[in-house]
Amino acid sequence: MVERADSGAVASEASAPGVGKRRGWVVAGSAVVVGVVLGFHRHVPNWPGRVGSLLESFLPWVGLLVVVLLVVALVRRSAVALVALLLPVGVWVDTFGGLLLPGGESGGGRELVVVQHNVSDENRDPGGTARALIGSRADLVALEELVDPQVAVYEKSLAADYPHHVVRGTVGLWSKHPLSGEQVVDIKPPSIEEGWSRGLRAVVHSPYGDVAAYVAHLPSVRVGAGGLASQRRDESAALLGRAIADESVEAVVLLGDLNGVVEDRGLKPLTSQLGVAGSGFAFSFPARFPVARIDQVMARSATVGRIRTLPATGSDHLPVVARVTLA
Repeated sequence: MVERADSGAVASEASAPGVGKRRGWVVAGSAVVVGVVLGFHRHVPNWPGRVGSLLESFLPWVGLLVVVLLVVALVRRSAVALVALLLPVGVWVDTFGGLLLPGGESGGGRELVVVQHNVSDENRDPGGTARALIGSRADLVALEELVDPQVAVYEKSLAADYPHHVVRGTVGLWSKHPLSGEQVVDIKPPSIEEGWSRGLRAVVHSPYGDVAAYVAHLPSVRVGAGGLASQRRDESAALLGRAIADESVEAVVLLGDLNGVVEDRGLKPLTSQLGVAGSGFAFSFPARFPVARIDQVMARSATVGRIRTLPATGSDHLPVVARVTLA
């Protein structure tokens, strides 16, 4: 009996390295799959349920999966897994590493400081929100979800610091510099009823030249059992993209709650012609535990520097602020 037990233990010990080796190859294979998905996310089909857009909405967080695989590889002491992990690590760093760099806080003389904030139609402290935004000392402040009676509070609170402003529908722009050419931008998807107005355009006469400023609030998206419901958002993005493509003023700044991250293919009508922030993740939603930046600053014939969030206000979004350097 003792001899049989000893021989069983020896057999068990002999098989353990093989098991560990197989597990190492499983981790290595998983690492390669993660790396391929990161590098070729644009090729992930957007059906069913717009799975491609859903993946892209949380793409930076795939890095956490890489960390988990790294821990497993270290525990297993698998050299092949550690080598394979170089692929997803390299792809993640190439894709998002630049956002971790500090970036310049000043681009010289030809720059505008801009703030974008969805202030929430349920905000119970619009006055406090306005004071917080004034503290940013921005040149331009773009707001969404402006509803009565809060809009009057913003107009009164911001008037001294921002003598020029325009409100169209539920979006508004406040500026330290004169405005002209204020108009509604129709970004209403066909399936939405009349009375929906979430886009505006105005020309900012800055000390460095004219800038066409667009403020937009694209339709919300929902994640459910059927995947990502983003058709209306995508249609609205396409309409906004056409308006910007037809813009006669060379320098353009887009400020808005776009209900999508810049990696999301649904925003391609915008990201294909506008530059995005060079550094900073600035996750802005939800305010209590931000997991994505859906509040965006984009520009044409200008460079968007580091983007960052401001402290929470009475909204379910965090404000984002960036410096835009004109070409």
